[in-house]
Amino acid sequence: MEKNFVCIACPMGCALRVWEENGETHVSGYTCRRGLEYGKQEFTAPMRTVTSSVAVKGRKHGLCSVKTDRTVPKEKVEEVLEQVRCLRAEAPIRVGDVLLKNAAGTGANIVATRNVD
Repeated sequence: MEKNFVCIACPMGCALRVWEENGETHVSGYTCRRGLEYGKQEFTAPMRTVTSSVAVKGRKHGLCSVKTDRTVPKEKVEEVLEQVRCLRAEAPIRVGDVLLKNAAGTGANIVATRNVD
């Protein structure tokens, strides 16, 4: 199997070619070590940072932007987002407040990225 990616590990945006041969993952097209690591990770077990918004109780149009505090497996993103959709936060909220611990059993917390008074 072979896949092609644009590396997002640094501003270079290298075109990566990643393939598996004899049980070993190979990467070509990278110009830095981060590209090599990103290519292998994206090929074998892609991870994502999830960003969204959470409704704030008592606010008609009140939302608080949130994100995971670490990357989560790509296949868990929808489950994380479903849990975020069910959240209702209560003001005041400060940047960094944990609004949900261990989202979808990933070990990642959902944290506020905006203050809401």
